[in-house]
Amino acid sequence: MLYELIGIVRPGNLAEVKEIVLGAGQLILQHKGVIRGISNWGVFSLPKATSVHQMRHHHGHYFAMRFDSSVAAQQAVRNMLALDPRMIRHSSVKLGDGKLETISRVGPGVEWRR
Repeated sequence: MLYELIGIVRPGNLAEVKEIVLGAGQLILQHKGVIRGISNWGVFSLPKATSVHQMRHHHGHYFAMRFDSSVAAQQAVRNMLALDPRMIRHSSVKLGDGKLETISRVGPGVEWRR
């Protein structure tokens, strides 16, 4: 199935974001999944202040990842992100119903922002 993962990492260090994305990507590949695209959206203000892991956050570094994988791989990625103290929030959405004609209508991922 095709999934899109949107994550918010505590701001400050781009290396932390890269480590988290690399870890999630390796987990997907270990479960024989395919990564379709990764997008760095940059640092934005959160809609409202959020308390996670005993810290209060007002800003976050957003990223998006599109990937094909099994349900077990998707759940493993979500569990890994939930345990990471650098993550503020994450959400994954299933895109389409797994058929090629439906997936082809789903637009390309968001471009990297420099």
